[in-house]
Amino acid sequence: MVRKFLIIWSGQLLSTIGSNMTNFALTIWAWEKTGTATALAFISFAFLAPNLITGLFMGVIVDRFERKLLMILGDIITGTVSVILLLIYTFSSLEIWHIYLLIAITSPFSQLQSLASETITADLVTPENYIRAGSLTSILNYGSQIVAPALAGFLYPIISLTGILFIDLFTLILAIFTVIITPIKEKKIKLHSNKITDNLTEIFIYLKENKYFLTIITIEILFWFIHDIGGSIFKPLILSRTDGNTFILGSISASAGIGGVMGGLIITFWGKIKNRFKGFIIGIMGASICKLIFGFGQSILIWLPLQFCSSLNFPLIYSTRQGLYLDLIPSNLQGRIFAFSSWLRLGVGAISALLGGILADRIFEPWMMTDNIFSPLFGTQKGAGMSLLYVLCSVGMFFVGLWGWYSRKRMRN
Repeated sequence: MVRKFLIIWSGQLLSTIGSNMTNFALTIWAWEKTGTATALAFISFAFLAPNLITGLFMGVIVDRFERKLLMILGDIITGTVSVILLLIYTFSSLEIWHIYLLIAITSPFSQLQSLASETITADLVTPENYIRAGSLTSILNYGSQIVAPALAGFLYPIISLTGILFIDLFTLILAIFTVIITPIKEKKIKLHSNKITDNLTEIFIYLKENKYFLTIITIEILFWFIHDIGGSIFKPLILSRTDGNTFILGSISASAGIGGVMGGLIITFWGKIKNRFKGFIIGIMGASICKLIFGFGQSILIWLPLQFCSSLNFPLIYSTRQGLYLDLIPSNLQGRIFAFSSWLRLGVGAISALLGGILADRIFEPWMMTDNIFSPLFGTQKGAGMSLLYVLCSVGMFFVGLWGWYSRKRMRN
């Protein structure tokens, strides 16, 4: 693994932990301030909505300008917003709308930094190390999900939001420093046109002319669309089945983070996946099978190990997907294609979340309250309908993987 990548990765790891600590602390603060789930939902909406508007344009920017500078710019803007939030909280009366506004401002620049970070990987590591780089990125994401909530939950009562924000700023400065001190020789990128509309049109021209990549991105988006329907009912399912036991929910969530880190470590040290598309499909099918069995479970004895095993597969999905993207997409299109994929993910994620709630509350839960063909498997108590929906989503994900598996011969041609 190239030393330059590891230096930047270490800074990004610390910064991600700091950012997730702030997100967790803001969630606690918003709950203490309002006591409503709607307020928490709007925090997520404030982050997602701007990206749906600006996402594709951020891809154009990443392809036009030096990516190292964009990483630094994204972090500086994020840090500036954190300073403003800190000042408002310290010297004034912080209101919930301040958080919505500041998160909405930060969101596009956070995505800009993320896109620049993803695409600059090709300038930091050799193609044979793309998989390892992708697995380390998944470790970064999963690891921060374990460490940040635990640290923030412990420190928030002691140092309050002020202390958490100072930690976030300190880790952000470290991340910027690691990028500044790392010399990166970026490939010269020349766009065919200076018009933004032409730049965006090139995305669809590329997809039309490259059926191989079009199949990959179709499989990816279908998988996440179905996955996120199940994901949107994951917490209500567990809480319904356990009479609101938050300890069990927290334990299962922690097992997901541990599984993700373990999966990332395995791929980092193994790192040799000759057929990246095959690895991508195996990851999808492996996660689907684990989630299928998880959906039939009704106790932590089933949920805990299955959630761990399911999460083992996601670093494989992410790292092989990133390897395929970096291998197949020309440097002058990478920013836009990565942004397009992210934009689609956000869109289908929003639709999936809406669908999951409606399907669970309006159809599956009421239906499973009465005896039917599925009652012997799921019961008729609260949560049975969500379990059935979760299982059906898992079956759908498996069939997406199966379609991808049988399309390999056509892909090779």
